[in-house]
Amino acid sequence: MPFDDARMRSEIAHRPVVARLQQFIAFLLVAVVAATAGYFMFLGPRSAALLGAGVVIGGYWVGLGLEFFYLRRSYSSHPESAPPPSQFALAWYREMMTAPLVFLGRQPFRSSAIPDSRGDSFDSRRGVVLVHGFFCNRGLWNPWMRVLRSLNIPFRAVSLEPVFASIDEYSSAIANAVAEVQEMTRLAPVIVAHSMGGLAVRAWLAKQGAANRVHHVVTIATPHRGTCMARRGFGRNVAQMRIGSTWLSRLQTSESGSGFDGFTCFWSRCDNIVFPTDSATLPGAQNRELAATPHVRMVYHPEVLARVMTLLDRH
Repeated sequence: MPFDDARMRSEIAHRPVVARLQQFIAFLLVAVVAATAGYFMFLGPRSAALLGAGVVIGGYWVGLGLEFFYLRRSYSSHPESAPPPSQFALAWYREMMTAPLVFLGRQPFRSSAIPDSRGDSFDSRRGVVLVHGFFCNRGLWNPWMRVLRSLNIPFRAVSLEPVFASIDEYSSAIANAVAEVQEMTRLAPVIVAHSMGGLAVRAWLAKQGAANRVHHVVTIATPHRGTCMARRGFGRNVAQMRIGSTWLSRLQTSESGSGFDGFTCFWSRCDNIVFPTDSATLPGAQNRELAATPHVRMVYHPEVLARVMTLLDRH
């Protein structure tokens, strides 16, 4: 598979805004940990430095725990559908181990590490378009891109910007990626979208009437009917993801009669960002639950990749 060094350098030079923002956050966290540790060292023995760093890291654990607290509270009106506490605990641990790798490593520093496929040697080999969610970039998909590259499966991984724009503004990036993959393969691609990315794909499909340009859409933890967590964020796209938003109502109206039989929707009762959690399902779609799996970790669940590989084999 060709590896375009010039394009790689260009992508690094024009690193997505989200990557730069997350780089700043990562360096800021390192500075806070170092300053806190230094303060404790000044006051007492060196072992206190570890305690200082632990306070900062513990703050992250607590913040993540608050998300699960709000998630658990969302089941108060229907407690019978809530997963057992052991699944909440496992999901919290899984997200605690996954999210820092994504937001402090892959996205801020490795978003351009794996370039998109290039060349015209993919005739009759169906490709993939990868679409990330809110405040993310293509670095989210690094493990996926390594697998796809190793199997010689063509792909495009988009970075949706501006960061806080309307979801409608991401349609052109998705359209271009789909067109490029289809040009390489002569086949409609499979789209895999995480979180807000699934709404961006739906908006593009509804706006362009482009269902025939896509073989299948796989959404992962997408707030198809909104999420309570959007009340605590900012940005036009966040406002659009609020339950009952005008934008969601307009999207649903524009899709009237189209159906979702060409969708597979992965969701989890332990999704710490999208709740009510069944908001990540669609009527008529193949809705598949991932047990004890939190929001970001769902991207890397083996069942999701296995489903996409199955779809790629179907012509």
